Amino acid sequence: MNRKLLSLALLGSTILGGAAAAEVTLTIESWRNDDLILWQDKIIPAFEAANPDIKVKFTPSAPAEYNAVLNSKLDAGSAGDLITCRPFDASLALYDAGHLADLSDLDGMSNFSDVAKSAWQTDDAAASFCMPMASVIHGFIYNKDAFAELGLEVPETEAEFFAALETIKADGNYIPMAMGTNDQWEAATMGYNNIGPNYWKGEEGRLALIAGDQKLTDPQWVAPYEALAKWGEYLGDGYEAQTYPDSQNIFTLGRAAIYPAGSWEITGFNAQADFAMGAFKPPVMNAGDTCYISDHTDIALGMNAASPNAEAAKTFLNWMGTSEFASIYANALPGFFSLSNHDVAMEDPLAQEFVSWRGECESTIRSTYQVLSRGTPNLENETWGASVAAIKGSKSASDLGMELQDGLASWYAPQK
Repeated sequence: MNRKLLSLALLGSTILGGAAAAEVTLTIESWRNDDLILWQDKIIPAFEAANPDIKVKFTPSAPAEYNAVLNSKLDAGSAGDLITCRPFDASLALYDAGHLADLSDLDGMSNFSDVAKSAWQTDDAAASFCMPMASVIHGFIYNKDAFAELGLEVPETEAEFFAALETIKADGNYIPMAMGTNDQWEAATMGYNNIGPNYWKGEEGRLALIAGDQKLTDPQWVAPYEALAKWGEYLGDGYEAQTYPDSQNIFTLGRAAIYPAGSWEITGFNAQADFAMGAFKPPVMNAGDTCYISDHTDIALGMNAASPNAEAAKTFLNWMGTSEFASIYANALPGFFSLSNHDVAMEDPLAQEFVSWRGECESTIRSTYQVLSRGTPNLENETWGASVAAIKGSKSASDLGMELQDGLASWYAPQK
């Protein structure tokens, strides 16, 4: 009897041990610490409900520290199973170093277009190493109450845009546009790469620059700096020392009428502004011109090539390709738009306005992100300084184009 009891006890412990071993915990590395509650309360519970043997932990780092923290963890062998991927070269470098696995054969990849996948592929598109999640769209957010008060219509052409700014300035009750140049990146991201695609015709110009068929001294690449040179007088006193959070606060407190924006601002602005908001796309040169928007591939998720839980990680990544994930993510984070082919209904009116431009305009991505910022000087970082110089009027648009072209040509063979 004692032997039978012992045998049963051993068998029971083996079964329980097997059940415990079958449960896997996946850890996600990310820079999106603002999204912690979303992952804990919505995304992870939805996945775990369908996959009870797989647990997921979302462990973000501070955005500015993410790259350094992640690289340290990868080198030490302590990084999580799933890695949030920045677009293009930063993630390509991780793949080339053997840190990200090739995900080309995952079923979930079939739910994304070639354009959606392009930000996380090798240059020859032979390998895809991150599952696309979302893009962000550039444009302008405006205070509807201010526009109504001043009798302003949403501007569609560049002339109408500057006429609206002049009207707001002359009235004196609002700063025409809330953007500073202290942090520099906004001048390039919400300035140059916001309005620029209408000049260089989106993908046509961007790809021609990569191929060496166009140069940064060409009129279509210089003209956005000429437009930015007109912005300075509408940004309010002290804009040179104004930080990114300062600009956000100026707008959400109702002190400015227009905010050069990315759609990523929607969630925060909805929480902070007590006035109605609308959005308008970058104005075209002439009425009837084809419009182009920066619909920038922004965020994806890859698998640590050294993960001991590869099969569970692939299960999670395939789930990310479903309409369920796309709907949860897009509606919990309005302004981060699904890159999948699924028809995702969005509830937020401001997000609906931004995403509606996909049906009206040609989409492109930021001109400096693919290939052109791999060398030194880094074109993306140089564009920051150039955009600030244009706004301040410290250098002419043509001189800026020449400096940027000389820098790019110094290391990038197609531009030599």
